[in-house]
Amino acid sequence: MTKHIIITGTSRGIGFELVQLFAQAGHQVLSLSRNSERVSALNLKNVTALSFDLSIESDYVKVSQFISNTWGGKVDVLVNNAGLLINKPFYVLTMVDWESVYKVNVFGVAELIKTALPFMAKGSHVVTVSSMGGIQGSMKFPGLAAYSSSKGAVITLSEVLAEEYKAQQISFNVLALGAVQTEMLEEAFPGYEAPLKAVEMAEYIYDFSLTGQKYYNGKSLEVSSTTP
Repeated sequence: MTKHIIITGTSRGIGFELVQLFAQAGHQVLSLSRNSERVSALNLKNVTALSFDLSIESDYVKVSQFISNTWGGKVDVLVNNAGLLINKPFYVLTMVDWESVYKVNVFGVAELIKTALPFMAKGSHVVTVSSMGGIQGSMKFPGLAAYSSSKGAVITLSEVLAEEYKAQQISFNVLALGAVQTEMLEEAFPGYEAPLKAVEMAEYIYDFSLTGQKYYNGKSLEVSSTTP
């Protein structure tokens, strides 16, 4: 059965791979990224690539209009994959740094969920990509105060929303990822080699997005083959 899937952060890495996996399986995909050109260049007939910035309030109106006008007001899966990582010692992080990270990783996630929810029905699934750094008690890395704390925030957010929307039977789950070889990781930690490629993690998220709501709600799953 064809599903209507929204994915953020699709210009590279895991999001870019996810768009292709869902499209190849015949699903309808709304690809959201500040740079929509890379997905548009794939010329996939069941994919719409919108230029979208999680930190710009007016961009959410474009999403609502698209869902209403093109998809007939139906969303089955939302994958909050976009993320911003700033690697700086705590004492040099500025208010602007904190605001930038939280606008994308927390406020943007919340606003997009709020935008999609009116179009979601029983059995729909909201999957938010977090990080092992957001898990209490996990190994932490210096320089990631803003990033890791933001990734912890969306875990709690999803737990609360799972309770608020339990009656509607809409599921909210978080995947706390370990290290994945993406451009974002390379930019933050040059030379670090992660155990998983972006496409490998995308395959896991693809399957979980379509079936995880049968088994989980309000849960945070640690998806990591290494201790960090």
